Amino acid sequence: MKLNYSIFIFNLLLLQPLSSLCLSQDFDFFYFVQQWPGAYCDTKKQHCCYPKTGRPVADFGIHGLWPNYKDGTYPSDCNPDSVFDRTQISEVLSSMEKHWPSLSCPSSNGLRFWSHEWEKHGTCSESELDQKEYFEAAIKLKGKANLLNVLNNAGIEANDEMYSLESVKNAIEEGIGFTPGIECNKDSAGNSQLYQIYLCVDTSGSEFIKCPILPRPKCASTIQFPKF
Repeated sequence: MKLNYSIFIFNLLLLQPLSSLCLSQDFDFFYFVQQWPGAYCDTKKQHCCYPKTGRPVADFGIHGLWPNYKDGTYPSDCNPDSVFDRTQISEVLSSMEKHWPSLSCPSSNGLRFWSHEWEKHGTCSESELDQKEYFEAAIKLKGKANLLNVLNNAGIEANDEMYSLESVKNAIEEGIGFTPGIECNKDSAGNSQLYQIYLCVDTSGSEFIKCPILPRPKCASTIQFPKF
């Protein structure tokens, strides 16, 4: 009896480092989410306001880099002590203004938007990326994806025309190498339109990967790519 108890305690001690290792795994992958400004601004549910720096370029803008779990759930607001610090992005501020603009009203300089993204999502990836690295990673990923160029090369342009949902997915998969998640919203006429594109990224925030799970937002089989 004493021998069995000793073996139990020994095995328990062996398992403790393994359990600690599992608990230290903060997330499994990132969703890198980009939104089309034409769809953000052309919807019956909301209005848009251009940033104080002026009208953004007609390109996909970053929405966020979101840590996720493979079961579809995600962590959020992981470190209330890690507040957004503008000085951390001073070297990439101009790139942030160009590639990560805020279109919410009232018009802003983007700081509120970036603060929200860091504090809700970025703090959950601090085991991998500090604040400076987090924002820099998102900007690098946007350039690496170059979504608008990928779609244009496939003959899919932001011209208010309708395209099959499958053709949009296939174009991105061919251009980037992985199947994206597509999110749609509706314009004032009720047309389903291309709104956001989800790509999956490894925990280092540097490489696109096959999505362990894709979001399943509702899109029509044919969607509009609105002008901006």
